[in-house]
Amino acid sequence: MTVQKHILVLGDNNERAPYHPLINIQDELAAILGDHYAIDITDNYSALDPDNIHSYDLIIAYTDCWSVPVTEHQAASLVQFVQRGGSLLVIHNGISLQSREECALLIGGKFTGHPDYQRLDFCKTEIQHPITSGIEPFSLEEEPYQFEFYADACNEVLLEYTLDDRRIPAAWTAIRGQGRIVYLMPGHHKPSFLHPSCRRLIQNCAQWLTSTSSFV
Repeated sequence: MTVQKHILVLGDNNERAPYHPLINIQDELAAILGDHYAIDITDNYSALDPDNIHSYDLIIAYTDCWSVPVTEHQAASLVQFVQRGGSLLVIHNGISLQSREECALLIGGKFTGHPDYQRLDFCKTEIQHPITSGIEPFSLEEEPYQFEFYADACNEVLLEYTLDDRRIPAAWTAIRGQGRIVYLMPGHHKPSFLHPSCRRLIQNCAQWLTSTSSFV
């Protein structure tokens, strides 16, 4: 019998999430992941405490509180979790974890702002990777998040969107110690999670991030 991989989905609700409440997308995200995984969904950051985090194979961050709700102790726990072989998938606003510098370094870059919500055209880069397998060019109404990468982050950009004739990263992955991280920009609200290409991307991410095969 195959043992299910264990996933933690962490986000924010109520006054801590005025723009991207976890409750609005959690059922759709669980449906995307399906019955292949054991999934815990919470807005309690104590799930990142060392006594709790190591029961998981993958952490999915949909956090939306930019005012440092994650403690220094929890941030260190998350970094150690990945360095020792765990995986982290950061979706859209989950990059708010950057409020702790060590988490920003783990993700490999920082959110710098976004123009108005609008229709964007996405396409994968020339890099062949399991995460973008089966993904054709697609369009989606989204917040065009923009980023600044750390010079030594070694991020591998897998997906881009076009804005004002510029190609801007929309998904990247990196190896951190023995673990893996992925950032996915699409995910502003429930319609993003209903788009077939976004669903496929999330499924591919979860499969790759919980795989015991080689990194590529």
